[in-house]
Amino acid sequence: MGLKPENFENKNADFSKVTFVVTDGSLTITKRDVTLTSASGSKVYDGTALTNGTVNVGGKGFAKDEGATYDVTGTITNVGTTENAFTYTLKDNTKAENYEITEELGTLKVTPITDKVTVTIKGNTKTVYYNGKEQSVKGYTVSIDNNLYKEADFALKNDAKAEAKGTKVGTYPMGLTKESFENTNKNFTNVVFVVNDGYLEITRSGGHHPRPKPTMEIEDDDALGLNTTDHFAYIVGYGNGEVRPQNN
Repeated sequence: MGLKPENFENKNADFSKVTFVVTDGSLTITKRDVTLTSASGSKVYDGTALTNGTVNVGGKGFAKDEGATYDVTGTITNVGTTENAFTYTLKDNTKAENYEITEELGTLKVTPITDKVTVTIKGNTKTVYYNGKEQSVKGYTVSIDNNLYKEADFALKNDAKAEAKGTKVGTYPMGLTKESFENTNKNFTNVVFVVNDGYLEITRSGGHHPRPKPTMEIEDDDALGLNTTDHFAYIVGYGNGEVRPQNN
């Protein structure tokens, strides 16, 4: 205030000697405490980025008509946790020396998909004629019941190969099973593999010729009811043990 003894005077005639001892007064304006906290958020993985652009103002807050603008840059897409980072810029009428500003960062969290994802794998197959040289078939086709899960999200294990090869007549399987594959995407925790093995089949030159059905010829016999007009009827024996007139 700037008060001094000489600023005061005695106005009472009954006192001739008055001494003024003055302690000056003052007004102290302290900095205003402000806490800026970026918002938190969470969701199950869906292939898109998780963000939250809100910044909450706490503590004493800004004085009337004063404040700041914010640029929130925190983002996360895959399973995990990250801080929701941000920066701020004080408005033109807001002076940093009048505030004690504390920044606190929220948390952004993405959790994995726990619903079952079924990956159906069908090994390629190939049938070829024997040619005296090694022949092969490779690869497989894939179908997945969740659009978010891709073929790049799983892999063959180190000791597995999607390949079959051979030289001699015969069938050569790839040896693929559900244990041949592994999920490599941490965004999915319940991936099931359904596998149909692939194979290479090498046949004799000229291909496969089906065996003729066994037949037997007997004389016409009305009592058997086999043929009442022709001189001969044909009885066919089938692989399941049945014997019956041909085409019946």
